[in-house]
Amino acid sequence: MSAARSAESFRAARDLLFERRDQWEAASQAFHWPELDEFNWALDWFDPLARRVDRTALWIVEEDGTEARSSFADMSARSSQLANWLAGHGVARGDRVVVMLGNQMELWETILAVMKLGAVVIPATTLLGPAELADRVGRGAARHVITRAADTAKFAEVPGSYTRVAVGEPVDGWLAYDEAAGASADFVPDGVTGGADPMLLYFTSGTTAQPKLVEHTHASYPAGHLSTMYWIGLQPGDVHLNISSPGWAKHAWSSIFAPWDAEATVLVFNYERFDAAKLLDTMARTQVTTFCAPPTVWRMLVLADLGAWKLPLREVVSAGEPLNPEVIDQVRDRWGLTVRDGYGQTETTAQIGNSPGQPVKPGSMGRPLPGYTVALVDPVSGAVGDEGEISLDLSRRPLGLMTGYRDDEALTAQVMRDGYYHTGDVASRDAEGYITYVGRIDDVFKASDYRISPFELESVLIEHQAVAEAAVVPSPDPVRLAVPKAYVVLVPGHQPTPETAESVLAYVRDRVAPYKRIRRLEFAELPKTISGKIRRVELRRREEERHAGTDAGASRADGEYWEEDFPELKRR
Repeated sequence: MSAARSAESFRAARDLLFERRDQWEAASQAFHWPELDEFNWALDWFDPLARRVDRTALWIVEEDGTEARSSFADMSARSSQLANWLAGHGVARGDRVVVMLGNQMELWETILAVMKLGAVVIPATTLLGPAELADRVGRGAARHVITRAADTAKFAEVPGSYTRVAVGEPVDGWLAYDEAAGASADFVPDGVTGGADPMLLYFTSGTTAQPKLVEHTHASYPAGHLSTMYWIGLQPGDVHLNISSPGWAKHAWSSIFAPWDAEATVLVFNYERFDAAKLLDTMARTQVTTFCAPPTVWRMLVLADLGAWKLPLREVVSAGEPLNPEVIDQVRDRWGLTVRDGYGQTETTAQIGNSPGQPVKPGSMGRPLPGYTVALVDPVSGAVGDEGEISLDLSRRPLGLMTGYRDDEALTAQVMRDGYYHTGDVASRDAEGYITYVGRIDDVFKASDYRISPFELESVLIEHQAVAEAAVVPSPDPVRLAVPKAYVVLVPGHQPTPETAESVLAYVRDRVAPYKRIRRLEFAELPKTISGKIRRVELRRREEERHAGTDAGASRADGEYWEEDFPELKRR
């Protein structure tokens, strides 16, 4: 199939989702992934889009109120100039390019330009240090690096003969990105891009182990995000704001591919420190219609008086980690909008979600999105049922699924075994097909032979007025094998006192079954990955080491309380 035919197939699949935007069942039955034998999204979709759509593609608002805008036409021309310039400096088809930029115009220009060249983007957050960058350049076999001038010093300790390009002030030994402005805007590719050709190489956040290298293609991410577009409910002309940092998959999901698939404007609020009032003021001024934010941001937003801001929002969604029902209720009460949860991974596009127009069940992530067939597979028996590991049927392989883990055939085979792609997440499904997240396979644990879902208990914990964040892990116990322990971060103004601990323990005790109740609590900061995800594996290890070879009660940490410390709890 030619590139032109592939683009037609892509458009037809997209338009079908537009037509059935609030009809989940009809969309799921009618939708088929586009056939993309030859396809370069930057050349075959974005450039033609830029010739027929006259509006803003990217709108960046800085914290001080200054802003920059680029139309689809401007972005198309600028990325072609950059592609020509990069080609002149040796960037060739198949080369791997580390791109470490912030929320700035050059980031989007670079991603389009590298795509046009048929090279492979290795996204990197600007928070990375020299050791992590050496890992990305080394294991990623990167031949080129494009980064901010302010970050070039980090690469002094990163070995390799890679091309160096600096964005911003001139840097000795680095090519100046600004020189690309003198290149021709007429770009002619040196060959055909196959839909199955590599396009992205993501390093995962590493919540449980060394980051993995996730490979996506020119089809799996640009076109695979049709499912993400459908879940968000994007439409042509929307102004879409996504709260996410460059370098992570969610940024590409919702700040590049899904909105530009839909011909929407990508809005970026580029702040250093989160301020709910400033964010909401910006949303009101820019007339945001669709909004995506992680649960952490939603939890901070509901602390503000949301009702004081009149916004033209139509769709509000959350992703990254499951959103707690309490937050959904507070947003609905103040805005009259329901925050719709969704689920996906770096390895995929959006797999499961509460799509527009469908009833939302508290605590549920929704149902499989068009193009995805989800099975819940028992991790032990392999049986498919109403509870188990979220797995994707490979006989109906979704376009948005990764090729595999680059340079790790054993790990790829492990997750692609027995006819399914195994996500490592456990969930349950009700009679209407709604899927509810239980937790990572490694996070779910047993206490007194009962299975405990950390997420379920964490959802109850953060409903307490004093709790800002919480993580639940098993704490070794000589009688019950393990008991649920909560690590708690308090809302400013609340103190880590025995009274606060008793209040939190009592709150949970009154709202869960006896076997689930939190029996130990520690006030402490939560270890997180560089992308902000809680490293429960580190907390579990901490508990195991703390209790190894000790008598019960002999290994408590400072700021730790047990339910037996509070006799009143026993009488409740």
